[in-house]
Amino acid sequence: MQKNYRTRIAKTGLPPGSLVHVGERHTEQPLLSLMVYNEQVVKEKTLTVIEECRGFQEQEEAVTWIHVEGLHDIGLMEQLGALYHLHPLTLEDILYTDQRPKMEDFGNYIYIVLKDFSLPPEAGGPLLPEQISIVFGPHFLISFQEKQSPLMEPIRERIRAARGRIRKAGADYLAYTIIDAIIDQYFILLEKLGENIESMEDQLVTRPGRDTLLAIQNIKREMIYLRRSVWPLREAVSSLQRTDSPLMDAATDLYLKDVYDHTIQIIDTVETYRDMLSGMLDIYLSSVSNRLNEVMKVLTIIATIFMPLTFLAGVYGMNFKYMPELEWHWGYFMVWGIMISVALSMLHYFRRKNWL
Repeated sequence: MQKNYRTRIAKTGLPPGSLVHVGERHTEQPLLSLMVYNEQVVKEKTLTVIEECRGFQEQEEAVTWIHVEGLHDIGLMEQLGALYHLHPLTLEDILYTDQRPKMEDFGNYIYIVLKDFSLPPEAGGPLLPEQISIVFGPHFLISFQEKQSPLMEPIRERIRAARGRIRKAGADYLAYTIIDAIIDQYFILLEKLGENIESMEDQLVTRPGRDTLLAIQNIKREMIYLRRSVWPLREAVSSLQRTDSPLMDAATDLYLKDVYDHTIQIIDTVETYRDMLSGMLDIYLSSVSNRLNEVMKVLTIIATIFMPLTFLAGVYGMNFKYMPELEWHWGYFMVWGIMISVALSMLHYFRRKNWL
C-alpha cells in the first residue's frame, strides 16, 4: 500500500498563502546547491545561506540554477520567495507535498509541480513518491526536492561536460531537462513493475494462494496512485507546450512535444498494467474455483465408490439369525470379492468418462 495521503489539518483555518510544511521531514537541514553556467563557463557552489545567491539572479548572460533538498525550513522558503519575487501561493504549494502535477504561469516566472516515484529497497514494498517543484524565470531556475536523491546528478554532469545544447540554451531548456529526467524514471519504474506482474502471473498459474492475492491487490493500489499522478502530468506538459509565455523559447517546444509523447506512452502502459491486474484477479478467482472443483470431484468420486460398498457392509452387518450367507464357508471372501469388483468397475467407468 502506498504512503498515506497527507492531511491538511495543519492548514485548516489559515488564510491563503500561509506557509506550513505538510509532509514528511527527510533531512535534518535543507541542502542548497548553486550552479551558474553559460556556453563558456560553469560555476558551482554549496550554499549555507540564501544571501549568497544575491548577485547571481540578475546575470542575463548565464543561467542560475538553485537546487533545494528538504522543504521543512519555512524561513528559507520566505527568503527565496523574497529574493526571486515568488507569489505566496507558489510557496504554499511547494510546501504542501501532496500536490497534483500542474503548471502555472505567473507572468515573471512559471511554476511546475511533478511527481517522482521510486521502488523501496525491500521487494514488494510500496512505491515511494516524492514531489518535485520547479520555478523558472528568464535567467534562473529553482528546483525543490523533499529529500536527497541522485536524480539531478546526470543533469549536472551534462552541464559540466557541455553535452548537448543545455549550456547554449536558457532556463526553459533546463526545466525541460528536469521534466524529461523525471519521465525517464517512470519508464524504469514501469519496467520493474512489469517484471513483478509477470512473476505474479507465473505464480498465479502454478501455485495461487492468499499471498498472491495480497500482492495483486497491493500492486493494483500502486497503479491507481501512479495513474493519479501520470494523467495530470500529461496536462501539465501540454499546458507548458501551449503557453504563450515569453519565458518559453520556440526551440524548447519541439522537445516538449517529445516529452508529451513519452507521457502518452506511460499512460498507455499504466492502463495496460491495470487491465492485466484486473484480469489476474479474475484468473485467481477462477483458479481457486477450479481447485475447489477438483477437490470436490475427487471427494464425490470417493463417496460414490463407497456408496455400494457401504450398502453391502450394512446388509451383512445386520444381526438377523436366519441369513443364508452367514453359514457359508466362503461367504466372507465372496463379499470382499464383490466389493472389490464393484469398486474397480466404477473406477474403470469413471476413467472411460474422463472423470478421473
